[in-house]
Amino acid sequence: MSLIKGSHHITMSVGGAQEDVDFHVKTLGLRFVKKTVLFDGSIPVYHLYYSNADGDPSAVLTTFPFSQAGVLGRRGTNQAREVLLAVPSGSLEYWSQRLTERGIGVDSIEVFGRRRLMFRHPTGIEYGMVGVEHDTRRGFAGNGVPEEHAIHGIYGVGVHVANPDNTVEFVENHMAVAPLLEEGERVVLQVGTPSQGGAVELVVNRSEEQGTWFYGEGTIHHFAWNTESLENQDKLKFDMEGAGYTDISELKDRKYFKSVYVRAPGGALFELAVTHPEGGWTCDESPKELGSRFQLPNQFEARRSEIFEQLEHIDV
Repeated sequence: MSLIKGSHHITMSVGGAQEDVDFHVKTLGLRFVKKTVLFDGSIPVYHLYYSNADGDPSAVLTTFPFSQAGVLGRRGTNQAREVLLAVPSGSLEYWSQRLTERGIGVDSIEVFGRRRLMFRHPTGIEYGMVGVEHDTRRGFAGNGVPEEHAIHGIYGVGVHVANPDNTVEFVENHMAVAPLLEEGERVVLQVGTPSQGGAVELVVNRSEEQGTWFYGEGTIHHFAWNTESLENQDKLKFDMEGAGYTDISELKDRKYFKSVYVRAPGGALFELAVTHPEGGWTCDESPKELGSRFQLPNQFEARRSEIFEQLEHIDV
């Protein structure tokens, strides 16, 4: 039995905060659910959260707008590269038209016999939309996107690797996957329950340099898995450490969830996440109020005015 239900969230370092809000909310129609700051380091940087209608763990995209800090990342190999989103089957034509009308270039490709749309975030991060059936996650009907076309949540993540074998071994041995599929230079593994955003697509890439792993504009920072309980999280951590994967963090409290981070051998940073039992996203805002107030972790609360004054003003 898998200790992982599926995905939890995916986190990226982007450019400007307003540009990011416009892309995720006004173009993709996602729900804005949280406005807080990066918990690590001393530089005030927003941490913005977007999701589907219900804020499902497997439907959350989060971003750090790093243009404020002036730090640029470099996309390359041995790095998570593609944000893959699940949309209702039959809605790809709608999305192709909507994205094109908003000046976003769209490529239609076929992967394992299934069509998908590929496009980019304003900072260059690669996004893909995959049409799926029988996904019970509820899309958010916002900013002109009707519910029948709204994004269900995460489909998975694309990771570029120079050699996929080590990552396949790591995922198969420690994350309990369905049988892998191979097509050309792409290997796909499925982690957790179907329709919970657990597809890991490994793309062989030996032509580019190593991508950066630090927080830097234009890159994916980490992909988080939903381990559901602290007990499951501990078991996974001890199992990985016992196998020699000691590039793994201690437990970190992120207010809305508790996390452990591990660097997979193919370069992707994975997070083992457990939603906080006392409400998750609603621990500091009611369900109807999500995203309406600027939230801070307790250690920064005394500096609220100082921090907020240093951040870009955004309209949602």
